[in-house]
Amino acid sequence: MDEQCNSSAGASADGANVKLQRHLDNRHIQLISISGAIGTGLFMGSGKVIALSGTSIVLVYAIIGVFVFFIMRAMGEMLLANSKFHSFADFVHAYLGPQAGFVLSWSYWLSWCVAAVGDVVVVAGFFQYWYPDAPVWLPALVTLFVLLGLNMLAVKVFGEVEFWFGLIKIIAIVLLIITALVMVASGYTSPNGVTASFSHLVDKGVMMPHGLTGFFAGFQLAIFSFVGTELIGTTAAEAKNPERVLPKAINTIPVRILLFYITALICIISVVSWAQVPDNRSPFVELFVLAGLPAAAGIINFVVLTSAASSANSGIYSGGRMLFGLSQQRQAPQSLSKLTRSGAPVSALLFSGCCMLAALLLLFIIPEVMTVFILLSTVSAVMIIITWSLILLSYLAYRKQHPELHKQSKFKLPGGRVTAIASQLFLLFVLGLLTLEPATRSALYVMPFWYLGLYVVYRRKTSSANRLVKTSTGFSS
Repeated sequence: MDEQCNSSAGASADGANVKLQRHLDNRHIQLISISGAIGTGLFMGSGKVIALSGTSIVLVYAIIGVFVFFIMRAMGEMLLANSKFHSFADFVHAYLGPQAGFVLSWSYWLSWCVAAVGDVVVVAGFFQYWYPDAPVWLPALVTLFVLLGLNMLAVKVFGEVEFWFGLIKIIAIVLLIITALVMVASGYTSPNGVTASFSHLVDKGVMMPHGLTGFFAGFQLAIFSFVGTELIGTTAAEAKNPERVLPKAINTIPVRILLFYITALICIISVVSWAQVPDNRSPFVELFVLAGLPAAAGIINFVVLTSAASSANSGIYSGGRMLFGLSQQRQAPQSLSKLTRSGAPVSALLFSGCCMLAALLLLFIIPEVMTVFILLSTVSAVMIIITWSLILLSYLAYRKQHPELHKQSKFKLPGGRVTAIASQLFLLFVLGLLTLEPATRSALYVMPFWYLGLYVVYRRKTSSANRLVKTSTGFSS
């Protein structure tokens, strides 16, 4: 456990010992947590989800949001109960064992690599709004290199970039809500004859246009929108005052979901109407296009592009930190533990970048941006469900192993074990729903091979370590 918890130390490029630095202020943590709660899935994938679930999508996001809040509260309680824990990988290692920590860390690293690739692919898709003839791979590649370069600077640079990215997201959604409310209040009629009205939410046949199957299918894609909410659990090691900022960031999750997800979707459906919401483009951009405001649509397109870049930025950051932690635990090559003088895990970032670059080859195989996005988002969603499950299982183990820590905690999970078990059952339910659609089913079927591979690697690694210990002991005796 001690080895796991010391994951903040490392060697710099010149051999000097440096650490991940606590340079993230309260405003950084708050905006990073908001950015995590407003993912690319909302801006890009919500059109597909609305097409599947109709206006019941509001209920889908509300249900997911409640359980995500409970998972984050469980994570927050454990992080604050033991000051040695720098991320959720630490307490999974401590409460569920090193093998679970190994599986979680590598899977979380891969999930962010996949998510980051999906996000830069989306950036490329939005770039084509202005330059439809541009090759998709070019803006995706440029975005990836720029973000990798930014992450190799001091963590405060990452915090500043994410702060402004997050601020742009908030302003954009607030402006969209205000614009939609004005359209509804004035009875605005778009060029295609749709009059803005809240009545579109209850039009005949729009609540569940595809029945319960469509309603349940909405969970499959909507869950990806919440990927990144747990990012506040990986910034703990670099937060100046985690005891104060983490509870505040977690407790505001319900407000963010209500404002940024539910209110925004209600406004989109009210202005555009369910039948006119596109399933292969961003409904945020479409709202202004259908309203006859192409200039505003271009601005929103830029905002959504920066949102996707923000999500990719978070993915590169989080994946690099998780890989650095693995190298510190001797569960990844030691060369990946090198830090720059400013405390950035440069080797881990470069390795992650190379893997992301290889994944971008998908754009040459599947040129359709939305197809690639759904494939990558499903893979990422499966792994994030596993990550959240391990957080909940760790909470149950923590309650059993250290009841005194729970008793002393000032940031308890509401409902305790009952809430944790209910949240775990919900995650299993969503995992089962991924089998309903062919696009998500194929990705789900591939994932067991990844976990089987991790198990084999871990067992071989453990066996080799045991043989070395036995050989050393026999030699010394």
